[in-house]
Amino acid sequence: MASTLHRLTLALALALPCAPLLAADNVSKVNGSIEASAGQEYGDLDTVNGSIRIGDGAQVQDASTVNGSITVGANAQVGSLETVNGAIRTGRGIRASGGLETVNGSIFVDHGSVIQGGVETVNGAIGLVGTQVDGNIDTVNGDVTVGVGSHVKGGLTVQRSRGLFNTGSKRKPRIVIGPNAVVEGPLEFQREVRLYVHASARTGKITGAEAVRFDSDTAPQD
Repeated sequence: MASTLHRLTLALALALPCAPLLAADNVSKVNGSIEASAGQEYGDLDTVNGSIRIGDGAQVQDASTVNGSITVGANAQVGSLETVNGAIRTGRGIRASGGLETVNGSIFVDHGSVIQGGVETVNGAIGLVGTQVDGNIDTVNGDVTVGVGSHVKGGLTVQRSRGLFNTGSKRKPRIVIGPNAVVEGPLEFQREVRLYVHASARTGKITGAEAVRFDSDTAPQD
């Protein structure tokens, strides 16, 4: 009898639809930093004057700040990451379902990471190491390094400085496509740059610049 009851209970449990997981709470501030603890699940993280730190293995939807940096620990899962005045830095093996974007700040993504959106800055460098980017890379005044083993499925664009983003600087952005790196889409340069492409790298069509080939571990110094 007990065995029959057990089988009936199990069958009923399997037949019932699974209850949806409840979304984690959002965290929003005006003044102050936000810390997402390692291994925990969160909704959106949003602050104006403060940094955001996401611990190893944490799950976060979107994270944004105006005046502050965003730091993401290893193996975290996030949506989009956006800041205006601050840098974005990630550890190894992160997964971002959105894009990474700054205005005045750099972006660095470490080994084994996947960015399903694009990577964009205005006045800040972009550095990728062993990273897959499904979207495009865009900048105006920043250097770009598509480092060893990185794979960009979109293209790479350095836009012309204009309007609010025209700093008046005549410095040429430094663009490096490193060993075994791939940029599938076109590389379009709307302003003068210094472009270095490793002999083992693959790129789409290049317009607006002439590539300097190199076969050493690092690109030549300017």
